[in-house]
Amino acid sequence: MSKTNSPAPSELKTIGFTPFMYISDQPLFHVCRNVPIADALAQASDLLFLAKSLTVDSTYAQSPDRHAWAAHYLTAMSKAVIDDVVKVLTRRPAQTTREAVPSKNI
Repeated sequence: MSKTNSPAPSELKTIGFTPFMYISDQPLFHVCRNVPIADALAQASDLLFLAKSLTVDSTYAQSPDRHAWAAHYLTAMSKAVIDDVVKVLTRRPAQTTREAVPSKNI
């Protein structure tokens, strides 16, 4: 059995499969592919920090709806980025042809 070399975490990039913000069951946006996962996670962290700040601000605001909707969209974007990174980190390495075909033991 041959061993497949998996890339270093610093070389991993988003795959761009994760949609977010649906309109009539159609995704309006999706995560872009080929973003280094460290950068993607840093961006998700920034978005979550802003969402947290908006939710705190909404408790003191006269009209908290605007804060709540902004926080909602920021958390949806953050979740999509994190889900896309998880897909990269948990996918199985590609099999070689020899590994994909089971051997016949007689």
